[in-house]
Amino acid sequence: MNKNILAIDIGSTKICAIIAEKIDNGQLQILGHGIVKSQGIKKGSIVNIELASKAIKKAVSDAKRISGSNIETAIVSISNSYTKSINSSGIVNIPHKDIGIKEIHRVLNTALYNANIPSEYEIIHVLPYNFKVDDQDFVEDPYGMNATRLEAEVNIIMTQKSNLSNLKKAVKSAGIDIEDIVMNGYASSIATINSDDKELGVAIIDLGGQTSTLTVYTGNAIRHSDFFGIGSNHITSDLSIALHTPLNVAEDIKLLHGDLTDTSNDSIELPIIGNDDKKSLVSLEIIRDVILARIEETLLILEKMFEKSGLKEKVGSGVILTGGGTNLKGIRDLAQSIFSNMPVRIISPNINNIKGMFEELKNPAFSSVIGLLLYKNGEHAEYEINYSQNLLHNKSVEEENLKDIKITNKLEDFDKDDSFLRSSPASEKEKISLREMTKADKNGNNQVNKVITWLKQLF
Repeated sequence: MNKNILAIDIGSTKICAIIAEKIDNGQLQILGHGIVKSQGIKKGSIVNIELASKAIKKAVSDAKRISGSNIETAIVSISNSYTKSINSSGIVNIPHKDIGIKEIHRVLNTALYNANIPSEYEIIHVLPYNFKVDDQDFVEDPYGMNATRLEAEVNIIMTQKSNLSNLKKAVKSAGIDIEDIVMNGYASSIATINSDDKELGVAIIDLGGQTSTLTVYTGNAIRHSDFFGIGSNHITSDLSIALHTPLNVAEDIKLLHGDLTDTSNDSIELPIIGNDDKKSLVSLEIIRDVILARIEETLLILEKMFEKSGLKEKVGSGVILTGGGTNLKGIRDLAQSIFSNMPVRIISPNINNIKGMFEELKNPAFSSVIGLLLYKNGEHAEYEINYSQNLLHNKSVEEENLKDIKITNKLEDFDKDDSFLRSSPASEKEKISLREMTKADKNGNNQVNKVITWLKQLF
């Protein structure tokens, strides 16, 4: 049975909603899309829930009208400005010697349990970047291996609960329930990099309207993500201030004459703020200098952020530029000179497995929303605990009951969460609290011993 996907990318300059349908061979068919100007959002953060909700609703309504779908749940992007990340690790014993999905889920949950997560934060992604099987380090995929111990190092991406609540309210007010949330930089990387990039290591820079993000992959996993509150809209503001012309005129100048490779000295007439009848003559060289100063500053700061991550030496595939800011002509050559000794590419979203792609969506500006669709279609990390606290994987195995490996940090939860104490599928309908099992054990019941043995294996 085919299933529709609604992806909503909530950006600082635009909100894009796409409805796609899962078809045969793991492909997607675009059914409709809607693109509107952002409102109530600045530098990736929601500053006016009502205005943001109206913009989201308009984008979704346009997509629904074109597609004829009435889908009410969506996968939504969250800005890197909202998120922060920490590293953690976990170790578990393997009682049956063979590593399955259940054991991988258990070690990731253990790493999450060991992390120092502030109470005001909520988890968005738990992304493993290294598995260790017994004494063998840097195992790409531990599934099916024989071992007595499994260790995982993970990158945990989280956000403040208040920020997440504002995002949920804005989307809910638009009549949509959030099914999943993906960090913006992660979504962009899914749509732009290939398996070789992941293996060799790559840095993805998404140049948006009001923000720029940096995501670094090494060893097939995200190791670092960062955010910078400057984007292509700041070029428009600089032009408006420097040339004393309205913002809408400055935006047109950027789009028409934003060519860093042009060496002409022609001049153009521009209206002056507050005096539409009077025009000024401005050299294209001045326009280029203003644009160059801003974009060079932005790339230099991103390069320093990349250097500070400590992963630059581990990146062999170079730097990928994506996002609307890459439409500026000559930006690749400028980036190449700044990220010295590293190849730089401008990449549009990967649409190999997407049919019915609208021409305007092939632009790098839509990498994030395309990445959301691909994420929902299974092109996520090899293993990942997502926003809903589910383990994502692509193994063709019968799903196991993973609830019984839930990690809790509250002793009282042992009584409240019956699934934590279930020992086999046959006992799924039985609800035996820890105190009840203690009493039963006096009469010969061995349930307590099973739980104690399980806990020893876990820790």
